[in-house]
Amino acid sequence: MEPGRVVFSKAGRDKGKPFVVMSQEGEYAYLADGDLRPVNTPKRKKLKHIQPTNTVIEDIQIKILNGKHLMDSDIKKALLPFKSKHKEDSIV
Repeated sequence: MEPGRVVFSKAGRDKGKPFVVMSQEGEYAYLADGDLRPVNTPKRKKLKHIQPTNTVIEDIQIKILNGKHLMDSDIKKALLPFKSKHKEDSIV
């Protein structure tokens, strides 16, 4: 699971919420959403508890891989379309 990939949580209190993969270590991925899980304290979640999408946010991926400063607002903006889609799905 490469950095910058958008994933959805499949389990836990954050079930259904979108995140961006910051890194992967063994069977765990470190996820951030720029809000409740900021970049400096990403959530550690088992790979089996996340659903990857086909979307990789290249701007974020480049910043992570090059060690450049990544702000929570960058991640929030990138995840905005996924959050609104999630809300529509939960209403139906």
